[in-house]
Amino acid sequence: MAQVVARLAPSPTGAQHVGNARTYLLAWLSARSQGGRLLLRIEDIDSPRVKAGADQAILDDLRWLGLDWDGEPIVQTTRLAHYQSALDELKRRELVYPCTCTRGDIERAASAPHLDHEGPTYPGTCSHRKAEDAETLGDRPYAWRLRTGDEPISWEDGFLGPQTLSPATAGDFVVWKSAGTPAYQLAVVVDDAEGGVTEVVRGDDLVSSTPRQLLLYRRLGRTPPRFFHVPLVVGTDGLRLAKRHGDTRLSALRHAGVSAESLLGLLAWSCGWRERIEPIALRDLLPRFRWDSMPREPFVLTPELLKAIGYP
Repeated sequence: MAQVVARLAPSPTGAQHVGNARTYLLAWLSARSQGGRLLLRIEDIDSPRVKAGADQAILDDLRWLGLDWDGEPIVQTTRLAHYQSALDELKRRELVYPCTCTRGDIERAASAPHLDHEGPTYPGTCSHRKAEDAETLGDRPYAWRLRTGDEPISWEDGFLGPQTLSPATAGDFVVWKSAGTPAYQLAVVVDDAEGGVTEVVRGDDLVSSTPRQLLLYRRLGRTPPRFFHVPLVVGTDGLRLAKRHGDTRLSALRHAGVSAESLLGLLAWSCGWRERIEPIALRDLLPRFRWDSMPREPFVLTPELLKAIGYP
């Protein structure tokens, strides 16, 4: 049996919080419990949102938790040539086309309803173009969109079970931005494929991205990993963690004197691996790790739970 290869893929667009830690812990435990390798990738191609120093803060947070990885961290902005090569392949096969539509153009289109978290559906305005038509656009900015088609894509999610979604839910999607940088969907597929990643553990807010990524795997002739989409950590209002829920940054917990073992104990309890909230070492979680004990609903992080681990 081939060795499991997993990855941690934080983005340096802000501080890492308790919700990030829970997902990273699950990815680490799943890989290490199978004797697998774990890669660390810093997803920093979203340059306008990248925060100075956030990449080092990520390393500090992971090391505080005790989560290790194999090899040197992979930094997306050093891999632009790999993404360009994938785009060139898609161009040669006429699987992408240049799109000059602005967001305003798409929103004004009569056939462009809005989808939750996805923005307006792209109506295919520029889909008549061929890849070579980019040469005739002059100075007009354009993005590259993938031709998706209408066929639903099914996969067996390691946590959610059988899933079927259409990659065309939001229309033909952008794989290369008009700013001249790769979009998330293309970059993550290229990185995981070239890294030999076989298992991806991530938040279930990314389920809607999965059919698009699986379609890209097919179009590029690459083997996809197995996906595990896990519930998020949310505040008492049921929404994903944000500033309105107080300071849940890992750095804030650390500076307040909360030990990594205390936080791991809370996270282990939230996953159904312990009956009480009490400190536990990372190595002691390995024999306790089980997917089938994980609750299916989001984990609600309350101020009382944080106080239980010594956070003021």
